[in-house]
Amino acid sequence: MQMRYFFMLLIILVGMGFSLSAQNERRFIRGGNDFFEDEKYVESEVEYRKALEKKPESFEGLFNLGDALFKQEKTDKAIEQFQSLTGSTKDKQQLSDIYHNIGNGFFAKQELEKSIEAYKEALRNDPMDDETRYNLIVAQKMLQQQKEEQEQEQEQEQQQEQEQQQQEQQQQQQQQQQQQQEGQGISKENSERILQSLEEDEKELQEKLRKAKQSQQRQIEKNW
Repeated sequence: MQMRYFFMLLIILVGMGFSLSAQNERRFIRGGNDFFEDEKYVESEVEYRKALEKKPESFEGLFNLGDALFKQEKTDKAIEQFQSLTGSTKDKQQLSDIYHNIGNGFFAKQELEKSIEAYKEALRNDPMDDETRYNLIVAQKMLQQQKEEQEQEQEQEQQQEQEQQQQEQQQQQQQQQQQQQEGQGISKENSERILQSLEEDEKELQEKLRKAKQSQQRQIEKNW
C-alpha cells in the first residue's frame, strides 16, 4: 500500500512578493522531502513541523507530515493528520490523495471496513485512480476472507460446545448408572445379611428347643 506524497518543485522565487516566512516554509519542506527520500523519517518530521511553524496552513507541510508519521508506524497520528485535511481543500485530486492515505492507514490497522470506505471516497474524487481501485479490491477480498474465517470459527465453537454437552450428558448418565448399580449391590448385600441372620436365629432356636427336649427327657428318666 503506497502512501501518496507531495513533493515541492524547486522554484526560483522572483520578485519581492514572497515573504521571508514563506521562503523559510518552503526551505523546510524541501529539507523534509530530502530526508524522506533518504528514509530518514524522524528528521523529515522535524523539518515539516518547522515548515508548519512558519506557515501553519501549508497543505504540503501538513500532508507530508502525515506521510512521515505513517512511515514511523505512528498510524493513529497519521490518520488523524490526514483526516484533519479533508475540510481544508476542495481540490478533487488532493482529496483523492488524502482519502487514499486514510484508507492505507486503516488498512495497516486491519480496520478493513473503514479502509474500504476511505478508498471509495478517494475514487469518488478521482474515478480513474487505478492504484486506489486495486487497494479497494484487496481490502474487500481480505474483509470477505475475515468474515468467512469468523463464520468457520463460530461453527467450530458451536460444534465443540455440542460435543462437550454430549460428553457431559454421557458422563452424567454413566454416573447415574453407576449409582444405581451401587445401590442395587448394597441392597443385595443387605438381603443376604438378613437371610443369614434369620438362618442363624433359626438354628439357635432349634438348638434351644433340642436342648430343652433333652432336659425334659432326663427329668422323666430320673423320676422313673
